[in-house]
Amino acid sequence: MTGSGAKAAVEWLAAGAPDPGACRWEWERNGVALLPAGRRWDVLITPAELGHATLDVLCRLVDRPGPVLAGPGDARLGFFVPAGTAPRWVGTGMRAAGRGTWIAVPHPGRATGAARWLVAPDGWGTLTDPALLELAMHEAAARLPRRREHPDGRGQEP
Repeated sequence: MTGSGAKAAVEWLAAGAPDPGACRWEWERNGVALLPAGRRWDVLITPAELGHATLDVLCRLVDRPGPVLAGPGDARLGFFVPAGTAPRWVGTGMRAAGRGTWIAVPHPGRATGAARWLVAPDGWGTLTDPALLELAMHEAAARLPRRREHPDGRGQEP
C-alpha cells in the first residue's frame, strides 16, 4: 500500500474509533488497535478455508472487494461489510461482529504479528456488498471438498 493510500486508510479507520487520536497512538505504539464494530462497518468472520475460497470468488467478480483481515495463524478471515448487516449472517463456524463488539485491527500500512490485511481499506470507505459476499460464499462453499461424518461418530473425515 502506498504512503498516501495507507494514510487515507488510517484516517478512515481511526474516524470510527471513539477517540481517533488514541487509535492512531495505539497503532504507532503496538501496530494494532481495538476498534468498535457496528459504527462504520460490521465484520463477517469465516473459517479460513471458506474465507480464502470466498475471497478468490470475490476478486473475480469485482475489481476490489472491501477490507479483509486474516486473523492469527490465518485461522479465520474477516470481511468488512456495512454496519447493521452482522445479525443476518448465520452458518456453521461463522461469526459476526456488529454493534457492541470490538475488533483488533492492524495498522493498514505495516505488517504486524497476529492479524494482517489481505485487502487493506482503501481510505474511501469501500465495503463488501453483503449480497455479493453471500453469492461468493455460496459459490466458494460449493467448490470446497465435501466432508463426511466418520462412521464411528468421531467427527468428520475428508
